[in-house]
Amino acid sequence: MYSVGIDLGGTNIVSAVVNDKYEIIASSKTPTNSSRTAEEIFDDIAEITFDAIKKAGLTMEDIESIGLGTPGTVNAEGYIEFANNLAFNNVPAKQMLIDRLGNNNVYIENDANCAALGEAYAGCGNGAKDFVAVTLGTGVGSGVIVDGKIVNGVNYAGGECGHMVIVLDGEQCSCGRKGCWEAYASATALIRQTKMAMEEYPDSLMHRIAEQEGKVSGRTAFDAMRLGDIAGIKVVDKYIKYVSCGLINLVNALQPEVLCVGGGICNEGETLMKPLRRFVQAERYSIHSKIQTKIVRAELGNDAGVVGAAILGKVKN
Repeated sequence: MYSVGIDLGGTNIVSAVVNDKYEIIASSKTPTNSSRTAEEIFDDIAEITFDAIKKAGLTMEDIESIGLGTPGTVNAEGYIEFANNLAFNNVPAKQMLIDRLGNNNVYIENDANCAALGEAYAGCGNGAKDFVAVTLGTGVGSGVIVDGKIVNGVNYAGGECGHMVIVLDGEQCSCGRKGCWEAYASATALIRQTKMAMEEYPDSLMHRIAEQEGKVSGRTAFDAMRLGDIAGIKVVDKYIKYVSCGLINLVNALQPEVLCVGGGICNEGETLMKPLRRFVQAERYSIHSKIQTKIVRAELGNDAGVVGAAILGKVKN
């Protein structure tokens, strides 16, 4: 049998048909146009879902389950309680999909949790039952899986690891707290740290690199570091320590089999991953345990969320 995964993003909506090997066999995509009403957005979700099923050479009768990954908080009844970037408040997402698609086997989950599920079952997790995924992007997204199940918490808002504090009274975070891991380890934070270093070091190669690129990006400091630039080296070293601090906290608190790190910053490959592993190994609490958490790079990229959404029917039954 087949399942459908839907990834509802702030920019685009993707619907994909996934087989029992977690492979995408057909997909369809449309802009979200997030200023619209939920009804209009869900009409488009239905349209591209039927399109993806048609492209796969299937009908709705061939679809065992449908999963939707969405920003925001999702409760047990399938309501999107709140999603600020979509202006959703108590949207009955599950029933809206059932009404539009005619399939009662519908599941709704937070998008970061779906991405974690996708990586755990179909990506770098290799089926690990205890798994944590961290995404270093505009913020620090995360999903926690214990014994094969998503950790939602009592209010279905669990797994927000980006908002644990690593520096007391530190940098202001968009969530309202100060010193959150997100405020130091996100790509946004890295760009801010790079700009601060550029002000401090006017002769740094980062100025030339940023000028060539037309902007300061998450790559700027790494590119300068590779050229031996002192300021670039300092930015990268400090940033990696911030990322490592949060990873060590997660390992010590949860002891997952696999901890996956994703996001655009991970395009740096082993330049990032090798020192992260070294820091975690040096500071983990379980220093004498024979089994240690594997720190790995995400594999599925942008497909993680839609594949994870398609798996929801399997893990929530």
